[in-house]
Amino acid sequence: MKMVKPAIGEIVQDTRRNRTGCVMGHEGPYVQLRPVAGGREWDASPKDLRPATLAEAQRARTETAAVGGERR
Repeated sequence: MKMVKPAIGEIVQDTRRNRTGCVMGHEGPYVQLRPVAGGREWDASPKDLRPATLAEAQRARTETAAVGGERR
């Protein structure tokens, strides 16, 4: 299921980059995402996003915590 414009705070999966992120905002045609446990934001096209599954959201939380808050 592709998303049109996810809500701020929603956890989504960026299918183009295979990354899970939290929606931080919207800028022009893009959605601004940040890793679930914090880190550097990235922009994604809404057509590349879908709601994250519970497993994806949990994995994103534990992966980020395991490397001290930074993505490797």
